[in-house]
Amino acid sequence: MTQQVISTELAFQRPLGMAERHILTDAAVDFLGELVAKFAPRRADLLDARVWQQQKFDAGELPGFITEMDSIKNSEWKIRGIPEDLQNRRVEITGPVERKMVINALNANVNVFMADFEDSLAPSWDKVIDGQINLRDAVNGTISYSNEAGKIYQLKPDPAVLVCRVRGLHLPEKHVTWRGEAIPGSLFDFALYFFHNVDALLAKGSGPYFYLPKTQSWQEAAWWSDVFSYAEDRFDLQRGTIKATLLIETLPAVFQMDEILFSLRDHIVGLNCGRWDYIFSYIKTLKNHQDRVLPDRQSVTMEKGFLDAYSRLLIKTCHRRGAFAMGGMAAFIPSKETERNQWVLNRVKADKEREAANGHDGTWIAHPGLADTVMAVFNEALGERTNQLNILRENDAPVTAEQLLEPCAGERTEAGMRANIRVAVQYIEAWISGNGCVPVYGLMEDAATAEISRTSIWQWIRHGKTLENGQTVTADLFRQMLAEEMLVIQQELGEQRYCQGRFTEAAELMERITTEAELVEFLTLPGYRLLH
Repeated sequence: MTQQVISTELAFQRPLGMAERHILTDAAVDFLGELVAKFAPRRADLLDARVWQQQKFDAGELPGFITEMDSIKNSEWKIRGIPEDLQNRRVEITGPVERKMVINALNANVNVFMADFEDSLAPSWDKVIDGQINLRDAVNGTISYSNEAGKIYQLKPDPAVLVCRVRGLHLPEKHVTWRGEAIPGSLFDFALYFFHNVDALLAKGSGPYFYLPKTQSWQEAAWWSDVFSYAEDRFDLQRGTIKATLLIETLPAVFQMDEILFSLRDHIVGLNCGRWDYIFSYIKTLKNHQDRVLPDRQSVTMEKGFLDAYSRLLIKTCHRRGAFAMGGMAAFIPSKETERNQWVLNRVKADKEREAANGHDGTWIAHPGLADTVMAVFNEALGERTNQLNILRENDAPVTAEQLLEPCAGERTEAGMRANIRVAVQYIEAWISGNGCVPVYGLMEDAATAEISRTSIWQWIRHGKTLENGQTVTADLFRQMLAEEMLVIQQELGEQRYCQGRFTEAAELMERITTEAELVEFLTLPGYRLLH
């Protein structure tokens, strides 16, 4: 089949205006069409494998280490290597691909900016297209932005290194179809960012760097390796030109880190502790296991046993293979109140000191106002070193499956349940309104934290858990609290903001996905149907 025939099989569900024509050029669409034809069928098989795996967990099995690749785990090998401009990643900032945020993030006191098409972006068609334009302009150094007051935002000299996070394998791009089916959002994001920026990135001594989310198995990592190798061959690039950092943010993946590194060894530079999604995945994967129900979200912190074991195992596995072990997100937002701000900075500092002491090579923040505090922590820990690859944790006792699966102690409280409701509803309302990165109660919330909030309640209902006040959590109790908390949200935000928003739709979606008999896998899937 010729390239032209393949590309014409892509059907666009929206008329292509001026912005689209900048990005969806004939050559770019040809490349996207090739990738979809070659890799979309395998992606469908990988998603089917996730369903089959989850059915086993629902029936009573527990995740565990796999033995089929023991020879790889037990032999000595290293990843291909890490480019010069990714050697120092001590502080990374993340945020959506919106123009002003891209500029502010690249200008922050950080080493890397992860521009996000995934959890912090509500992927409306316009935002996805604009995001590609914004990143292209950032790579070319031409990006600027003027706000309504006339303030101009421009890149400073020597901005942070740009890394693009594509959408997870489960997310479709509904505005583009192939043979009547929505194409994978991941391929759409990868193909267009790579196609438009690879030459300019390489010319300035950088490269096409990616973050890969939501991976559940080494087979999914191998799929990405094949996608990357195909793109390199297609454009006559050396093997390993494309580099990726993969998030270990699902419970099944933590048991396959060696296998994932090996499957992506030509392209991978590190793994990341995606802590919020990991907690969400723990709940979702073990949803039928009554003895694994987590307490209030606020109680589930990184010093808890199962999360500490996850962090230490990731560091040990990565450093043995010459790969970076990146720490998790500090979601706090600085406060204008001096006392509250000091509390925020102290919390963040303690969290990052724990990561640095464990041996992480760097970490994530969600707000530029945290950069100086976190940079100081890692500067002190690393000194003259650019990373901590030398910390091998060889004297650690082996991390067991039991440790990785051990639920953490803590109360289930009425206040915690009500807070979960308010956070999830406000996030869903923002997301279906087109905003995927939302400050709520002093935290920068993205999809992962909203997922924890609603799946916790679903699981408490499912297993008839009791709150500390003796109330049994039922669907009716949840509905009563939801109605009451909607009034609280209305009071907090004011009548005008509440009435202009989509809070009724958000509450309806929250009610449905929290009380249905089967747990909805990702709230962004039904949410995407409400997004224009």
